[in-house]
Amino acid sequence: MELLRLKCPGCHSADIKYHSPYSTKNHGGRVIYKCGNCPAYFSETKKTLMEGLQTPVSVIWHVIQARTEGMGLNAAARTFDKAKNTILSWERKFVNLHRVLLLYALVHEFLESVIEGDEAYTKVQKNIPPAQSRGWTILLMDRASRFIWELDCGKKDRNLFKKAMKILEKITRQTHDLSIFTDGERRYGNLLFEICYELVKDGRPGRPKKTFKKGVHCRIKNKGSQAHKKGRKRPKYQSPWREHPETTRTIAETDIHANHAEAFFSALRRKCATFRRKTNMYAKSTTGLQRLLHVYWVVHNFLRIHFTTREVPAVALSVLERRLSVREVFHIQIA
Repeated sequence: MELLRLKCPGCHSADIKYHSPYSTKNHGGRVIYKCGNCPAYFSETKKTLMEGLQTPVSVIWHVIQARTEGMGLNAAARTFDKAKNTILSWERKFVNLHRVLLLYALVHEFLESVIEGDEAYTKVQKNIPPAQSRGWTILLMDRASRFIWELDCGKKDRNLFKKAMKILEKITRQTHDLSIFTDGERRYGNLLFEICYELVKDGRPGRPKKTFKKGVHCRIKNKGSQAHKKGRKRPKYQSPWREHPETTRTIAETDIHANHAEAFFSALRRKCATFRRKTNMYAKSTTGLQRLLHVYWVVHNFLRIHFTTREVPAVALSVLERRLSVREVFHIQIA
C-alpha cells in the first residue's frame, strides 16, 4: 500500500536500505535506515505520529477513542491520569495526519459520487447568538460510504462555505458524475457555481451561457412553509443554477435530502463533548474545536467501522484496500 510505504524524509525517495537496529525504552526494537539517493540516516518513526513519543500506542489510542466517544478534555485527563497538555499534544499530531490522508483520498478517481452538505452549530468561548458564533461546522459527506470530505468550523460566512466548495471542486476533477444535495442552503450551489463552471459555446451571438461542469448536479430542498412569504413561491426541489446540456442523469425527488448528514450531526452531539446541548462543555476557541474535528475526521474515516455499511468509510469509498490498524495509522509518514 502506497500510504504505508516508508520513504526518505529528506528527498522522499523510496530507495532506502536497512542500516542498523536500536532499542527503545517502551517500544522495543526499531530500525535505522539509510537513503540511497542522499546521505541521510533516519529512524522508521521519523516524521510520523510516533516521533518523540514515549507512551505506548495502546494508551494513546484509548485516550483518543474516549475523546471521540464524548469524553471531555478534563474528564480524559482525570480518567487516564495524563496531563491536559499531553493529551493536547497527541491531538495536534492528528492535524498534520488529516492533511496527508485528505490529499491521499483526493488523488483517487471515482465513477459516481453523491455528497450531502449540511451545517451544525455549537458554542465557542461563550454563549452568544448563533449568528455571531464561530462554532458553525460545515459537513460534506459521501452518501454511500459515509466518508467525510469536509468537516470545518468557523463563523457562518462566505469564507467558511467557499473553503468547503474548493474541496468539492477538487472532488469534481476526480469524479465522472457528482451530485450534491442540501437542505435549504442555496449558498452551497452559488459558491460551487462560481468555482466550478463551464462556458457553453453553441455558435449563437452574445455571451456564452455559464453552467455547472459536465456531470455535476446540485439540488436544494427548500424546507419549511412559504405561506407567510409574499411574492412568487420557490419550488420544493430545485437546482440553483443551470446544468451542462450534456449532463443527462435525472435525480428522483425522493433522493433530494440530507438525512445522512443530519444523522451524523445527531451522533456527533453524543460523541463530541463540545457539541452537546445544554451544557457548559463548549470549546474555548475555534482552534481547539477544529483540532478535535480533525481527530474525529481521522478516526471516523480510517479507523472506526460504520454501523450501517459495516466497513471503514475509506474502504467503502475504495480509497483503501483494507482497514488500517491503529499501529499502522500511527506509523504513516506525514511529510
